[in-house]
Amino acid sequence: MFKIGNIEISSKALLAPMAGVTGHPFRLLCKDQGAGLVYTEFVSANGIIRENEKTLDLMKFTEAERPIGVQIFGESPEILAQSAKYIEDMVKPDLIDLNFGCPVPKVTKKGAGSAILKDLPLMDEVAQAVVEAVSIPVTAKIRSGWNHGCIVAPVAAAALQDAGIVALTLHPRTTKQLYTGEADWSLIAETRKAITIPLIGNGDIKSAEDAKRMMDETGCDAVMVGRRALGNPWIFREINQYLKNGTLPDAVRLLDRMKLCHRHLYMEVQAMGNFRGTNYIKKHLSWYLKGFPGASSYRQRLYTCMEFATMDHEINKIIDELENDDDLANFTYREDGPLFPNVPGSKDNY
Repeated sequence: MFKIGNIEISSKALLAPMAGVTGHPFRLLCKDQGAGLVYTEFVSANGIIRENEKTLDLMKFTEAERPIGVQIFGESPEILAQSAKYIEDMVKPDLIDLNFGCPVPKVTKKGAGSAILKDLPLMDEVAQAVVEAVSIPVTAKIRSGWNHGCIVAPVAAAALQDAGIVALTLHPRTTKQLYTGEADWSLIAETRKAITIPLIGNGDIKSAEDAKRMMDETGCDAVMVGRRALGNPWIFREINQYLKNGTLPDAVRLLDRMKLCHRHLYMEVQAMGNFRGTNYIKKHLSWYLKGFPGASSYRQRLYTCMEFATMDHEINKIIDELENDDDLANFTYREDGPLFPNVPGSKDNY
């Protein structure tokens, strides 16, 4: 357990906010598996001020998801402060997180996301304005800098702490790297020395062992998992157990993976409706259903389903098939390194 402001976080494994992914159903699934803190998809401060319906929908959550943060992005201190106050009054999350880390060009070309790391005085002004506008904790997520010639993480972190930010997440890649290359964990260690507020490490955590190694090597207080949680909410359970006693839980069986897909389908349809929910779940199916013999044929069977009733029927058929095939039903692997048996067939079949 650790604290962010006055919020007690029960697990040191946190779910990263990811656009188009970390909606209500997926957050709940990760919570069930032990994620200590979850975030909404990042939302535009300008969209909040305009009360854009889609933007406001992204911030909806249930009590079961607490503690939860709403992550916002923008470039104007005044608008970010106004949107933060709106969120506190109308949405009532546990904290607000400032997105100073998104490297996507459509965000950075407007001066938002990680582009603000090129203008630290503006970053400081934004942070102070938001902190002063609300009474709930304000945190921030940053990258190491704009490019390898502009590494600012330790300096930016210290400035954010002085501005009243109560916890910081660092993804030690530059904006120009996007998600390529390796995250430089040494920058997390350097940033740890620059601040006293909780520091959360993010980047290249592919397993529970990686999570512990990051914490041991850098001194960070917790880890944030993003892409490795896709199709793999069990990673939070694995990290929690490994940090506690150095062991891993049993790897998830294919049958249990398929049953979770079924549950996830129901949750998305309940949240989005028949057609939207059924088609939205397909991106998650591409992550869940990989790494085992016949995976591509299973995905194809489900991708052709256009409404809930047909997909529900098809998943039930697959579950029945697995329950009559012990070897395949009990097939297991971990996301950090699939434990493939020597099964004939092309690599694409997985």
